[in-house]
Amino acid sequence: MTDILSNLRTLNRLVGYTPLLAIDIRYRGQARRIYAKNECSNFTGSIKDRMALHILRKAHLSGVLSPGAPIAEATSGNTGISFAALGRALGHPVTIFMPDWMSQERKDLIRSFGAQVRLVSAAEGGFLGSIRLSEAWAAETPGAFLPRQFANEANVEAHATTTGPEIWAQLASEGLKPQAFVAGVGTGGTVMGAAQFLKGMDRTIQVHPVEPSNSPTLHTGHKVGKHRIQGISDEFIPAIVKLDQLDEILSVDDGDAILMAQKLASRGLGVGISSGANFLAALQAQDRLGSDAVVVTVFSDSNKKYLSTDLMKEEPVKEGFLSPDVEFLGIGQAIRVCEVCVQGKLAGSHCGC
Repeated sequence: MTDILSNLRTLNRLVGYTPLLAIDIRYRGQARRIYAKNECSNFTGSIKDRMALHILRKAHLSGVLSPGAPIAEATSGNTGISFAALGRALGHPVTIFMPDWMSQERKDLIRSFGAQVRLVSAAEGGFLGSIRLSEAWAAETPGAFLPRQFANEANVEAHATTTGPEIWAQLASEGLKPQAFVAGVGTGGTVMGAAQFLKGMDRTIQVHPVEPSNSPTLHTGHKVGKHRIQGISDEFIPAIVKLDQLDEILSVDDGDAILMAQKLASRGLGVGISSGANFLAALQAQDRLGSDAVVVTVFSDSNKKYLSTDLMKEEPVKEGFLSPDVEFLGIGQAIRVCEVCVQGKLAGSHCGC
């Protein structure tokens, strides 16, 4: 157990405290700035490391997860990569259940960390089938641990104790306060956790969940249509998502998200498709508040997991798309943060890192 706790402390230094990027653009002829947490700076390159590490830490400390016990999780990709890498680093065998239409890079990365991948077809139930199969596997496997990311409140807690406070401290170091936060809903942990912290600091801060307009699960409550923004809108509304605690749902077309991600990459910011969607949703939130409003989102991961997808293909521009009106001017700032200044800023001081 001592070795595991030591490993957890080491891994904790590799997850979180990501830079907050100030993205300067010209939108429909008007100068704008959007802030985005650069989550590809995490251990495996995505925001899911925060949740995975927090869940594993809590499970070990509570005794629910024994040393060397098998771990299984249903995922659309990034969570599987995080649990594969972090789980293997802590000495656990890991099995990941995921829909077979996820990108090849996701599948290969999970396997590269030494985890087993069980691909689930649409005929087997797709994403919901992945959850059912993981639960059946765990029931038959002695000592197995299921993180249950879609229902585990520790997912929300991870972002309420890291993502939210980091955003607050980073903006406070510049004399600013967030007016809105937006994030795509996969498990919902990011948006719910950020909302819990940010609205706890100031009830007027708006927190918007984001989904593909091509498949408006949050609006309808169930799977409708299909979309190409891997990692969000996974066919159902997760149990940890409480829409009555959030503000208006924002929608982005998957083609528009692809074009925005391509535009960011063409200027050196190689981000995934959901990051393109988040950026466009942040613009929508800013439109509602005013062009000078301080709006924050997350760049959930990099473009490296999407090189075999439509992200690398020419995407047609459709009427109503926002991305053609965005001119990327550059990164105005990269605001760093550390544990000392997060705690200090919440207490009214700053370490100056």
